[in-house]
Amino acid sequence: MPYVARDSDGRIIGLFDRAVAGATEEIAADSPEIRAFLENSAQTSPEELRQILAESDSGMARLVEDLIDLLIDKGIIKFTDLPPAASSKYLQRQVARERLHSANNLIVDEKDII
Repeated sequence: MPYVARDSDGRIIGLFDRAVAGATEEIAADSPEIRAFLENSAQTSPEELRQILAESDSGMARLVEDLIDLLIDKGIIKFTDLPPAASSKYLQRQVARERLHSANNLIVDEKDII
């Protein structure tokens, strides 16, 4: 039986031959939902697929950052294990994220004042 990933509205967004992160629900191969998903996928134009991928890029970047943080925190890898280009990009994003966090902490909302 295939495994499916669903969006927040419960629609199938991915179909897999085995359980993977985010897709642990088994569903019958002849399910009308799978049939509809496959039919809709076949009708998606290359431009629509490019748009879907572009929209998910920033989320994937954040996922990779979180994964690197987790691996470093658990001692599985060291920051110095990353290739130079990757470590440079990672550091740039970490510094930018820290600056943004610091800037946000400087802003005081009127409702926060006692």
